[in-house]
Amino acid sequence: MVMPHRPVTPGRSSQPGAARRLARALMVTAAATTALAMTAAVGQAAPVAPKPDKKDVKAQVDQLYTEAEQENEKANAAEEAQRRLQADAGALQQQVADAQDTLNRMRGDLATLAGAEYRSGGMDPTVQLILSSDPEAYLNRARTLDQAAQQRAAKLRDVRDQQRRLDQKRAEATGKLAELDGVRQTLLQSKQRTQQRLQKAQALLDSLDATERAQLAEDDADEARAGRGADRVDLASLPPASDRAAVAVAAALSKVGSPYVYGSTGPGAFDCSGLMYWSWRQAGVTLPRTSQAQAFGGRRISLSEARPGDLVIFFKDMHHVGMYVGGGTVVHAPHPGARVRYESVAVMPVAAVVRP
Repeated sequence: MVMPHRPVTPGRSSQPGAARRLARALMVTAAATTALAMTAAVGQAAPVAPKPDKKDVKAQVDQLYTEAEQENEKANAAEEAQRRLQADAGALQQQVADAQDTLNRMRGDLATLAGAEYRSGGMDPTVQLILSSDPEAYLNRARTLDQAAQQRAAKLRDVRDQQRRLDQKRAEATGKLAELDGVRQTLLQSKQRTQQRLQKAQALLDSLDATERAQLAEDDADEARAGRGADRVDLASLPPASDRAAVAVAAALSKVGSPYVYGSTGPGAFDCSGLMYWSWRQAGVTLPRTSQAQAFGGRRISLSEARPGDLVIFFKDMHHVGMYVGGGTVVHAPHPGARVRYESVAVMPVAAVVRP
């Protein structure tokens, strides 16, 4: 006997095993897909940074040092202007105080004179003459009062003139103080920009490993030796421009090996213009503080005429300076991390040569 066929109804007891297998497969597939997506995302979010190239780092650091030195010379100029303006403003403020004291004294004298005149001249002069028992004495006193009136008028003019001078001095002092405030802001901004560039340069150097940093330092030393051409500079063949220049040269050479520090004028550390400033001070000559100002601090000559002690100004914007010591060589403070050293005058573009 054939048994009747019963169709399988969905959701019945024959379904659960297959459903569980299907659900498990879907979960495994979803997990794998998620893992692959996360792996791809991690790979995209954190790519391996390429190792910095030593030559590129050196080029960028050199550029940052150049920009920092430019800013440093601006800061040096601002500091020089600040000192001058502080002195000028102080002198003007003292002049204002003195002028005010003078004006107060003049006003007091004028008030005393006017009071005496008032007390003596309360009655009509004709009536006073008629009633006077001694007309001659009265006339003499009248002449004296007339002279006093003239003196009062003169003093009044003096007071007005003094008031104008006082107002002028006050305006000058106010202008100097405003200028001083602007220079202080410029100084602060230049120092901040200098520091920013130095920090960027240090970050670039830190991106190199210790071996590469040591190699950069050695390369810099090799460049210095090559630029110098010799370990010693023979000055005997070319005498200094003057006795004072000889003292300045000796002073500069005595600082070979000293560290470069922005804004420093010695005696233990120097920036480029600071070394020139300090060296010539030892010879009794006060140069301007910045390389740009030093470019106009003496008589211009050609490089072929240069003698020991002359200043060699480098680059179009004149942001660097060294001292000529003979043999086509200068002594200078080059950049942060380096020390005062000899260098060929040909390693940088010459903008001017100056004899202080």
